[in-house]
Amino acid sequence: MKRTDAIPFESERRFMASLHEDHRGHAIVYLKGAPEVILSKCSAQLDRNGLADVDAYYWRRQITDLAARGMRILALARKPLARSQVDVTYDDVEQGCTLLALLGMIDPPREEAIAAVAECHAAGVRVKMITGDHADTARAIGAQLGIGRGAPALTGAEVEVMDDAALREAVQGIDVYARASPEHKLRLVRALQANGEIAAMTGDGVNDAPALKRADIGVAMGRKGTDAAKEAADMVLADDNFATIGRAIREGRAVYDNIKKFILFMLPTNGGEALVVVAAILFELTLPMTAAQILWINMVTSSTLGLALAFEAAEHDVMLRPPRDARERLLSGFFIWRILMVSTLMMIGALGLFLWEIERGSSLETARTMAVNAVVMSEMFYLLNSRFIHASVLSREGLFGNCYVLAAIAVCASLQLLFTYWEPLQAVFGSSGLGLAEWGRVLAAGLLVFVVAELEKLVQRWRSQRRQTASRVGYRPALREESM
Repeated sequence: MKRTDAIPFESERRFMASLHEDHRGHAIVYLKGAPEVILSKCSAQLDRNGLADVDAYYWRRQITDLAARGMRILALARKPLARSQVDVTYDDVEQGCTLLALLGMIDPPREEAIAAVAECHAAGVRVKMITGDHADTARAIGAQLGIGRGAPALTGAEVEVMDDAALREAVQGIDVYARASPEHKLRLVRALQANGEIAAMTGDGVNDAPALKRADIGVAMGRKGTDAAKEAADMVLADDNFATIGRAIREGRAVYDNIKKFILFMLPTNGGEALVVVAAILFELTLPMTAAQILWINMVTSSTLGLALAFEAAEHDVMLRPPRDARERLLSGFFIWRILMVSTLMMIGALGLFLWEIERGSSLETARTMAVNAVVMSEMFYLLNSRFIHASVLSREGLFGNCYVLAAIAVCASLQLLFTYWEPLQAVFGSSGLGLAEWGRVLAAGLLVFVVAELEKLVQRWRSQRRQTASRVGYRPALREESM
């Protein structure tokens, strides 16, 4: 039938209508939308015997049954209008409609979405579902996804009657929100932020733009999202897939880990070089390394060893950790301790070898070559330590899991051999060749850093386990007292 006018869908009214002209010139309007909205407009229903009074109890029971099975529900209705009418208004469809049917549609969650939600939960990321569907449908779909199991769903009507304080309390325990409008999304984001949470919001419509803008991370849909939503968002999903968000969290945590690993590698290595020179000056000793040799160390290690950590893959437990505090400092007390410890170990190895060689009567060039190689050897071993901040690297994965680290060590070792034995570089940097015994002592200096760093990790893990055990033991009596 020819369409002459329409009322477009709006999230606030939750229905749409289209006016048609049949073949005999009669005007009739058809409606589709949320079942409770359409039902409130109907005074009759169409059954086998024609028109009858609407049985609201029957239809509400059917709505509940379909929603409990996880179906999204549309109600269909119609209303004849005046023969000459060619436009339709909200007043025309406010009452007097005839209910035709309920349509139940199911769009089962994809397996990858279910897995992504579980992964986010394991990572301490709480996933909340905000939908315009019926509350029973929202609960059923949420249960399939693993969201809000055993908890009630909060409807948009309930959100509207809550003040800000009540809503802040509600969002702490409720993860499923039904019959929600874009305005409700904005209030929910504000409530989460007022509780100190970091909130990410997904959306695709024009009306979602305020919530996307307000959220700490606004995520728009790239395929079905409107331009307004994309412009308001901080991130756009090219595939409209929730699993992509989980992968982005994993990648973000891996990048942040690699930044910390790089800092934990570069600061101690530079600190070790500095301590060698400072200690020599304080004790009025001959400088163990010249300025040119220090420049060589920085150039070689920065262009080889430092870059390898950028290619470090995510650790296996990266999505099993709780989210970090957004106010957490990058240089924590633990970081400062690790930097000081490794810097001191490098200084002990390099300065100790330098003084030993001088005491044995070796030339100044040989002693300095030993000191330079001791620093670089320590950095090569410490690069392996730096692959995992807390976990041990004494495993196949830890020692050989990153081919870029092995390649960087091989390149760095080759450059050090050139520094030690190639005559043009000997002339520039004042280095000299070393024997097997001397290389053995250089290797021992590097192993000193490696072994102590691994022992320090072991102690840190042991202390962490003790704290976790103590916290669990300390919590049990409280449970017993409460149950009594």
